[in-house]
Amino acid sequence: MMEVAKVFLALTCLMALALVLPSHAQDSPQDYLNAHNTARAAVGVGPMTWDNNVAAFAQNYANQHIGDCNLVHSGGPYGENLAMSSADLSGTNAVRMWVDEKADYDYSSNTCAPGKVCGHYTQVVWRSSVRLGCAKVRCSNGGTFIGCNYDPPGNFVGEKPY
Repeated sequence: MMEVAKVFLALTCLMALALVLPSHAQDSPQDYLNAHNTARAAVGVGPMTWDNNVAAFAQNYANQHIGDCNLVHSGGPYGENLAMSSADLSGTNAVRMWVDEKADYDYSSNTCAPGKVCGHYTQVVWRSSVRLGCAKVRCSNGGTFIGCNYDPPGNFVGEKPY
């Protein structure tokens, strides 16, 4: 009976610890896709699909920023959104930050509010960007670097995203 009590206590402690430790949920390809496609559906734009080649590019570039976590665009062949946090940041929350820029975007004039940024949002909902690949790394300083790449790229001057 004493052994059963010890096993029960050990299992209870493990379950409690699992509830306290940070979760790495919301970083799967489907999580990134869902967050993007929800924003796209809200403006009548079709869904994106996950592309392993685009994701490999995103992962390779994210790996280059493990040491510094700096938000510098790759200059690669894809559209790109980057996010950084001094702590853990989920992919879903990074996409949410980009989509929150919608409040500063005026569709009729195709402009951002003065002093605001909205290009991350317009890339998320860019109609012709249909393939997505994202990656996340924890930086050596404890921060998080997340990059999403879009194929084909969007955000062309003078063009509306949808």
